[in-house]
Amino acid sequence: MKLDDGKWRIFHGQLVDGTGRPPVADGVVLVERGRIVYAGPSSDAPPAAADERPLDALGGTILPGLVEAHFHPTYFNVADLPDLDIKYPVEYVTLLASVNAKLALECGYTSARSGGSLFNIDVWLKKAIEEDLVPGPRLAASGREICGVGGLMDWNPDFRKIGMEGLVLLVNGPDEARAAVRRLVKDGVEWVKTYPTGDAASPDINDHHTLCMTQEEMRAVVATAHNHHLKVTGHCRATEGIKNALRAGYDTLEHGTFMDDEALDMLLQRDTPVVPALQFEWASIQYGREYGMPQRVVDGHQETLDAGAESARRILRAGGRLGMGGDYGFAWTPHGTYAKELAFFVNYVGFSPLETLMCATKTGAEIMGRGHELGTLQAGKLADLVVVDGDVLAEITILEDRRRFIAVMQGGSINAGRLAQPGKHIR
Repeated sequence: MKLDDGKWRIFHGQLVDGTGRPPVADGVVLVERGRIVYAGPSSDAPPAAADERPLDALGGTILPGLVEAHFHPTYFNVADLPDLDIKYPVEYVTLLASVNAKLALECGYTSARSGGSLFNIDVWLKKAIEEDLVPGPRLAASGREICGVGGLMDWNPDFRKIGMEGLVLLVNGPDEARAAVRRLVKDGVEWVKTYPTGDAASPDINDHHTLCMTQEEMRAVVATAHNHHLKVTGHCRATEGIKNALRAGYDTLEHGTFMDDEALDMLLQRDTPVVPALQFEWASIQYGREYGMPQRVVDGHQETLDAGAESARRILRAGGRLGMGGDYGFAWTPHGTYAKELAFFVNYVGFSPLETLMCATKTGAEIMGRGHELGTLQAGKLADLVVVDGDVLAEITILEDRRRFIAVMQGGSINAGRLAQPGKHIR
């Protein structure tokens, strides 16, 4: 992704820098050659240069680009398990993924970490975005996921003889776990996504209190991935699964739902970030029955939501790190509604808007391994930012309306929002 070689002065807006510090009421951000050179009060800003371009925030908010920390680019209106892996051919799923990436950028998400992708599509989608062939967030790719045989993600019955190859690599023992990671290394992923535990969606075999991988398998995954400089994350709901992931050396946890005191102490000692992904649970409870979800599954999502919200509150209050995002692309959590996660954490979980935005920017960038260049509005960092028409600290739901984005900037280039030039990515 090329950096813009010009200069910008972004002014007349409230500055929220992503660090968690109080906002600057009348802020200015100066950009040169795709990087921030100043972000702070207008009273301390250098005088205007003759060759800089003005960008009026219209009294709204200037903040870092949002980071979707659990992005599934190949999900598309999933209402049933076959929708995840056998509904469409790879060619069509690839097109859907590019549409979802463009939509994420239009929603203010300038970066995203994949939480799993069919057919290794996210690796190639990342390349297309970085080469400015298609618009989308800066991606960290994970490709296919890893799960134990008979675990949560092993749903195609053996009589179909189709396996799970497009979506998940199934393993039985540490040797197969190592082999699966090596296949992903060859695919070019950056993150290895695993399934240490079950979920409320599978109450008969792999519910949210069961384990889907052994400790030996998880250690084999981590050792192999870290040897190749890859990071490991996992779908962790059950308490013992959380502890197993931390003992194995996981780099992040997805969900971290049923966390007891020992698990919390382990998490804080290791400073391991968690992506709770809670709005999905609320949406499943509210709309699941409309899509044929059994009541016992809905009840399981309620238990997951209650425990997950409490775990998230405990982690934040204890000084732990949380990222925002999760499982958008289901029929009841469609792509384009990612910012509902932020409003949910403010209005339901009880985080302040500043805390929530720090999780969605600074911590998200740290999870991606790019905290040194993304996530906050500070001198020297890439000019990935959004300018929003309105006070997002007073009303966080403004971020749910992509029509309110005046500009979505990546590396100093306005790639989405009202000021973006139509067709700029068409070659």
